[in-house]
Amino acid sequence: MGTNNLVFLEVLEWFDDTGKELVHRIPEEGSGEIKYGAQLTVRESQAGVFFYKGKAVEAFGPGRHTLKTANIPILTKLVSIPWGMTSPLRAEVYFVNMKVFTDLKWGTRDPVAFKDSELGLIRLRAFGVFNLQIVQPVLFINRLVGTQGIFTTQEVEEYLNRVIVSRFNDYMGETLDTILDLPSQYDELSEGLAKRLQKDFSHFGLNLTHLYMNSITPPPEVQKAIDDRSRMGVFKDMNKLMQMKAAMAMEKAADSEEGSGAGAGMGAGMGLMMPAMFAQYFSGGMAPAQSKDAQATASCPECRTDIPVNAKFCPSCGHQLLIFTQCAGCGKNLTPSAKFCPRCGHAVKEKPSARFCPKCGTENLSDAVFCNQCGEKM
Repeated sequence: MGTNNLVFLEVLEWFDDTGKELVHRIPEEGSGEIKYGAQLTVRESQAGVFFYKGKAVEAFGPGRHTLKTANIPILTKLVSIPWGMTSPLRAEVYFVNMKVFTDLKWGTRDPVAFKDSELGLIRLRAFGVFNLQIVQPVLFINRLVGTQGIFTTQEVEEYLNRVIVSRFNDYMGETLDTILDLPSQYDELSEGLAKRLQKDFSHFGLNLTHLYMNSITPPPEVQKAIDDRSRMGVFKDMNKLMQMKAAMAMEKAADSEEGSGAGAGMGAGMGLMMPAMFAQYFSGGMAPAQSKDAQATASCPECRTDIPVNAKFCPSCGHQLLIFTQCAGCGKNLTPSAKFCPRCGHAVKEKPSARFCPKCGTENLSDAVFCNQCGEKM
């Protein structure tokens, strides 16, 4: 970085005018000389992450912070600054937007392969929306911003879309036998896919708050088969309606023949038959399904003790809650300088980014179960 990019910083704050920016870096390019005693203002629904020499060393919650030795104790342990922190510090600050970002789009760019138990191998297109929120700002910057250069909702949409589509393909292959049963299972599929994606999103410091499937579109010939099956269901209900109308007509005819013995006999017979007929056609009502909303609670992932939302360590077991990175083997939170996981001993390294289908050679996610191209189980 050349000296022409050098910026002297005394006041650090950021306000998102667009409503679509996930992260903002100060300075936007190059390095900044952050003066001793500089004022850092973090607004509500924001977090400020302090970087030194390309590494996150501290995170600040909402409020006004004076950048002195007392406020950045982690930094003073990592590096010895001469003259008692009176000289400017070459560093950067990332402001992270912690609000819920809504109406983000996901969908299949190319149709994914699905093995239908009745129709054979078909290709499906799927589209929907999802909402997300950054819950671990340091982990999000280390995993996405630092490695992928993602700063806006449009960029995170493009990156996460591949993850969603791959998990959609796996989930469909494991839970659905035939898409002829699809129209009645949209809600169940949306909820199940959202649960499947929670772990993937948590690896990036994100929380998937909602996911919706707007449409799952098979080829035109398969759509016609589904329409034909739906019409058969309508015709079956129409037969019941016609039977009921015929019974009502017979009852009316019996009432109109009040003076004749035959009419009286028919009326008596219909009086005995009608309760059984209506019991046959209207029995077995379904009770409305009840759903309960699970309220999310802040708890320690290690000992499950209730903890303050902004806590950085669990007051019960001491587990680190401010996530810098996670073990690829067991998912335990790790410190920035960790070489091995203290829980399972796994070496700290990134998981493989792709897995190739043994049948067609198509690139998929590292832990994908079904191939997006040919639908074969890997």
